[in-house]
Amino acid sequence: MVAKNKFMNAMKMPAIADMFSSEADRQRESGDLVTEVPLAELHPFVNHPFEVRDDEDMQKLVDSIKENGVLTNLTVRRRAEGGYEIISGHRRFHAAQLAGLESIKVQVRDIDDDQAIIAMVDANIQREHISPMEKAKAYAMKLEAIKHQGCRTDLTSGQIVQKLSVEKVAEGTTDGYKTVQRFIRLNNLVPDLQKKVDNGSLKFNPAVELSYLSADEQKDFLNYIESQSCSPSLSQAQKLKAASKEGSLTSDKLEEIMAAQKPSVPPRDPTLTISVSKIARFFPVGCTKQQMENRILKILESYFRQMAHEQAHEEER
Repeated sequence: MVAKNKFMNAMKMPAIADMFSSEADRQRESGDLVTEVPLAELHPFVNHPFEVRDDEDMQKLVDSIKENGVLTNLTVRRRAEGGYEIISGHRRFHAAQLAGLESIKVQVRDIDDDQAIIAMVDANIQREHISPMEKAKAYAMKLEAIKHQGCRTDLTSGQIVQKLSVEKVAEGTTDGYKTVQRFIRLNNLVPDLQKKVDNGSLKFNPAVELSYLSADEQKDFLNYIESQSCSPSLSQAQKLKAASKEGSLTSDKLEEIMAAQKPSVPPRDPTLTISVSKIARFFPVGCTKQQMENRILKILESYFRQMAHEQAHEEER
């Protein structure tokens, strides 16, 4: 009897429920259900920070889908109100709409809000074309999600928790901890300054410094640079930040900092470059570049001395 029991245990017979469950049921339980759903049941991720652009790359994707279909399944999760929320695949979804598809294959994941945010950011952050503010908003969303998950809440120092959380945000990206932290700071800029960061009229490093100014100070600064059609240097932005911290950033102080001129730099002597190949025939074989330069200068000096001599004779007549 003992031997028989050992034999039966070794066979590891599946449970009755497993024997009669469908493949779809097993996929659903594992969180890896792949199914086809109507496009009408798919909805963008709430507060999705990445823009879906109707550009040349989008048209190429549409053409590819028309010819080959959607090659990579979208990742989604069920919505309480019905349908599915897209976690990754917003560009494929939009291209499928433009291509005239009615349904698309998706992978349905059973994850909570924080897991969904982290998955959404990780799936999109390595895109080739991402604006600074798209990245800033995505990193901020992921940071909050990680904090909600209780990243090292056993630690008593809030600064340590913050640092570890930002380091986790940076994992799997090409940006280091400090860079991610600076991107997140951009979310403290007023919307009109954020637009200037994205269009390139306000550079990244000065923008980070300006993010420490209050909203009212930022608006005063915005009015100034728009009236003067200028943009701050990093040094000027750092001075504005310091004045803000001291509580001395008045309108006059702002103008003083922005109107200050950089120390004058002596201009370089203009240079004239002539290809050696153009003048080599006028010099002996083996003549160096420096020897050629010296001879040209002597010839010019002799020429202008002769011209001055001839001019003097003309004036005597």
